[in-house]
Amino acid sequence: MSALGLLMFGGAMLLMVLTGLPVYAVLLGVSSVFAALGVALGAFDWALLSALPFRIVGLLEHDLLQALPLYAFIGALLNRLPLAALLHRAGERLFARNAASAELSALCVGALLAPMNGSVGASLHTLSRSIAPALAEAGTPPARAAATVCVASTLGVVIPPSLVLLLLGDAMMRAHTEALNLSHAAVRIVNTQDVMRAALVPGALVLLIALLLAAFRSSSGGARPPRPAMRGGQWLTAAMAALVIGALLVGVAVGRLYAVEAAATGGLLLLFYAACSSQIDRALVRHVLHDTMTLTGLLLALLVAATTFSLVLRGLGTDLLIGQALGTLGQRPMLLMVSVLGGLVACSFVLDAFEMIFLVIPLVMPPLLMAVPDPAWVAAVTLLVLQAGFLLPPFGYAVLMSRSLMPGSTNLGALTRALWPQLVAQGMLIVAVVVFPQITRWARPEEAPPAATSPADAGQAERLMQEAFDEQRRGREPSSTQEAASTAPR
Repeated sequence: MSALGLLMFGGAMLLMVLTGLPVYAVLLGVSSVFAALGVALGAFDWALLSALPFRIVGLLEHDLLQALPLYAFIGALLNRLPLAALLHRAGERLFARNAASAELSALCVGALLAPMNGSVGASLHTLSRSIAPALAEAGTPPARAAATVCVASTLGVVIPPSLVLLLLGDAMMRAHTEALNLSHAAVRIVNTQDVMRAALVPGALVLLIALLLAAFRSSSGGARPPRPAMRGGQWLTAAMAALVIGALLVGVAVGRLYAVEAAATGGLLLLFYAACSSQIDRALVRHVLHDTMTLTGLLLALLVAATTFSLVLRGLGTDLLIGQALGTLGQRPMLLMVSVLGGLVACSFVLDAFEMIFLVIPLVMPPLLMAVPDPAWVAAVTLLVLQAGFLLPPFGYAVLMSRSLMPGSTNLGALTRALWPQLVAQGMLIVAVVVFPQITRWARPEEAPPAATSPADAGQAERLMQEAFDEQRRGREPSSTQEAASTAPR
């Protein structure tokens, strides 16, 4: 029956591409059909489905998900208020000496606002509405403007403390716990703070690469049209907004603030700004609340659908099949990691970051974390791969959305040519982070790297982990290897 679950997963992906229906509707529909089929074929009992309400309630009580409506509220306010456009104008003045001032400012605004927007889709909506017109007025070619918006909107995937990163950190903690239960290793379980610190330097390098490429490509582009000057009050508003948003992001990233606290503070300050600038009225409040409730409902519906889908998959035994398939590569951790990351790139053509975290990460990460000793490093590489996958033409999520949201039509070939330097540079960065994991430890120096072991000790540890994994999958307690595993190098 495990193969039936693979058919279920493949069928859901195919329906998402062919029908254009919302992802949550496809997942719920496919889950219902295959749940009935699994019961009819005797794969599992109806009693399994009785656990679904308790799983959903438990997830909804999670403190990170309580921040989700607040992130949606901030994204809706940023989309309705002219604050992003004001920040972009201020950035243009700061980079006025460079011909790429508009693109450089757009990337900085994206780095500042994307973590507050919560998702790639929300960032694309905000930037395409507020930044894209400014890029066009500055004389930026349409393809380069679309590429800039694509890159800026995905920066929230890799720059802490976005909601994507927080949810991935929670998913990695659960996956690491499951991996340690299978391998019986005595190590500290990774947490969200570890993931944020590991992603800090790679995220900053992604932004630096984008800025350098924009400046280099515009070095021979000639002067840009003059832009109107900003008044003193506008400079003060832009500076205060940048400082406050930056302070909230840093507070969450270093662990001084909870995500819920930072999001609530940011939402109240945005409302205060709208009131002080006489930009708030009943129509604005109505539109913001409508956008907030719509996005929150879509994300919660996705969470419920993904939880239902994963429960049926586990009932069919597909998680065991995937774990066993990946477990065969356990003695070759690098090949196992490349295989998992390649699968994530393929899924990024169909799924947004939230869908990947809720649906795919719980299936593929436990076997990987049994073979790789640094889960925070794995999470940082995963974020880099996801962000690059959203930019891959022609099916990358950001590419598809930008072509539908940006004013005017953008030729796919021209957009691909505008994106390829960024993709090549990020590919080199991913290789560097994979080959040199120390890059992810620069922001977490207090964490000692895994102790070096001899090839013989490493091989013994891997064999013990594989034996424990196999015995657990067969339903037996690993008594013969438990004592030896406790003495193996960690």
